[in-house]
Amino acid sequence: MNKLLNLFQNKKFIISFFIAIFLMLLILEAVSPVCKGTEKVVKIEKGWGSAEVAQKLKDEQIIRSKWFFVLYAWIKGYSGHLQAGEYLLNPQMSVFKIAKIIATGEVNPNWVKVTIPEGWTNKQIEERLISLGVIGRGEKLPANQEGYLFPDTYYFYKNTPVNDVVKKMSDNFMKRIGEGVSKDLLADSTMKLPNAVIMASILEKEVTSDQDRAIVSGIFWKRIENNHPLESCATIAYILRIDKWRYSYEDTRIDSPYNTYTNLGLPPTPINNPGLSAIKAALYPEQTDYNFFLTAPDGTTIFSKTLEEHNTNKAKYLGY
Repeated sequence: MNKLLNLFQNKKFIISFFIAIFLMLLILEAVSPVCKGTEKVVKIEKGWGSAEVAQKLKDEQIIRSKWFFVLYAWIKGYSGHLQAGEYLLNPQMSVFKIAKIIATGEVNPNWVKVTIPEGWTNKQIEERLISLGVIGRGEKLPANQEGYLFPDTYYFYKNTPVNDVVKKMSDNFMKRIGEGVSKDLLADSTMKLPNAVIMASILEKEVTSDQDRAIVSGIFWKRIENNHPLESCATIAYILRIDKWRYSYEDTRIDSPYNTYTNLGLPPTPINNPGLSAIKAALYPEQTDYNFFLTAPDGTTIFSKTLEEHNTNKAKYLGY
């Protein structure tokens, strides 16, 4: 009888031992950093409890276990003190450090928020990054990346190496294109991405609405197909570095490979960094009977089918 009791007790001990090991492994898995991906800004909204914060962190792949975060926040007394704000968090951080950062509202003073509007040139982006202390005065973004630095809101550390800035923005470009554009379309031999980005950079400056961009895209691709110059004022603005309401005949005769009045086809490179809307318009042109367009003083795009109609619209809306 004693032998059986001892055996039963030993079995209970063995079972308890393995349960403890299993629970310990679960805890280690829950608290260990994700250790993949790059740092990102996570926005915690006002009024969120620990469960909502934890779910956000889980969704952003910053932590492994939602419920361990909730339990730890309760044990530490953080639950009622998680502060709203934007936090730059790294998947390599421990769950303990992440909880403390959000509970204390700890914002790193060495990183800055940078918003890059659609259609900005590399030069404009450089000036903003320099003014905010992200890159040093005199540092340049590579010319061959014009068009591929995706317009968006970024968070950079002060004095970030230019190569790191370029990598973050160009990686974001590829990510957003991958999410918003069909891979089959990008593989189409008649619509390579570099040509689409050049076209998109022109559309970005020519028209503002998504629908109008698709129509103008169709007009421009039709002109290329018919060996007719694009005649885009956006390219003249790029050459002169001046935005005018109206460009003179002499302006349109300037000697430059970017002059789409005197050269056939697309310019050699993009003239700015277009957003996803313009890129989609370049890739998905709308085929219409229109052959000409102009922008009225109120920003409305006026389309016409014939040159005679276009000249009439110019007199009506532009006074010439």
